[in-house]
Amino acid sequence: MNVFTDWELRKSFERELEDILTYWATYTVDPEAEGFYGAVDDHNLPVAGATKGAVLNARILWSFSAAYSLTGKDKYLRLAGRAYRYINKYFIDPVFGGVFWSLNDNGSPADVKKQVYAQAFVIYGFAAYYKASGNSEALSLAKKLYCLIEAWSYDVIHDGYFEAFSREWKPIDDLRLSAKDANEKKTANTHLHILEAYSLLYTQWPDKQLGEQLRKLISNFKDHLIDKSNYHLRLFLDENWNSKSETISYGHDIEAAWLLYRAAESLQDEQLIAEVGELAIRISHQISKCQNADGSLNYEFEPTENHMVTDRHWWVQAEAVVGFYNAWQITGETRFKENALAAWNFTTNHLIDRKKGEWYWGVEADGKIIPGYGKAGFWKCPYHNSRVCMEMIGRVGYTQLSPA
Repeated sequence: MNVFTDWELRKSFERELEDILTYWATYTVDPEAEGFYGAVDDHNLPVAGATKGAVLNARILWSFSAAYSLTGKDKYLRLAGRAYRYINKYFIDPVFGGVFWSLNDNGSPADVKKQVYAQAFVIYGFAAYYKASGNSEALSLAKKLYCLIEAWSYDVIHDGYFEAFSREWKPIDDLRLSAKDANEKKTANTHLHILEAYSLLYTQWPDKQLGEQLRKLISNFKDHLIDKSNYHLRLFLDENWNSKSETISYGHDIEAAWLLYRAAESLQDEQLIAEVGELAIRISHQISKCQNADGSLNYEFEPTENHMVTDRHWWVQAEAVVGFYNAWQITGETRFKENALAAWNFTTNHLIDRKKGEWYWGVEADGKIIPGYGKAGFWKCPYHNSRVCMEMIGRVGYTQLSPA
């Protein structure tokens, strides 16, 4: 295991952030269109005709916007502007509002459904771009998307948010983000990323009603989405908050731990910060027991089948680094810092492609690279890996957070 001083650790994240964003600037910009390729393969070649996803483009926008806010490097702001203009021109539905789920490679609509997960990520990207650039149009668009989510997705009876709608914001049968997901009306994943988007938006637009909805989201996790018997997320639920799955997602658990804490911090409520801090510690403690000896986290566990998916996906390890480090900052308990460093060691030794750039999708339990997913695509974005770098650049070598 590599041993890092704080200075070395911070520098490793600074170098990796530069490498990740240089990769995306070099290999993913589509010179024949106005935005970015829909997919890039394992050999850094664009995939002809690849669909362009709203989530991919929103995450590109967020990554370059956040990088500019952190570093002040103009090259990042220029690429953020490219992503912003493309989303604004092609993904925004000019008739019914909101963003399309996907586009054809020529920019025409492909899947026009209104997946609330995608609306949230575009809010996240627009808010980050407003913070970076001061572009008031971006903030206005973020507000409009927030209002649409509240108007159509918010459950006024049971609280929380419904998953998806037709282009016209009407109910639809298939609510899933992907084929592997359960077809349920509410999910932890979508709530987590609405929480994330609203947290950032609130820091740029401290609207009273937005703040109230953010508090309700935190309560949704405290009351419904976190299983208090084991401190794992309840991933799929019906409209009455009845759990419909026992699947455990280690990456979503540890990601929720620190994003909930960030949400409480954005509200600047010390009592809430303390309450959420206790939750973050409990979740992090539970996930620390699941960390493998090599520092990695498995993808997920299916209790009903007693089946562990032992693949080590890139985004899970990235979230582990931040989540564990956040727990150390709250508690001062050395074990959590060691958990974070072990996860980063695994990542640097096994997931970063030193020859062709970016990160692999993941590795199998025996260390074999999982092939065929490419370096960029519908779900492979510069978000989890650039974010771990930016989060850790801001955290390493600085004082601990206030204890919970």
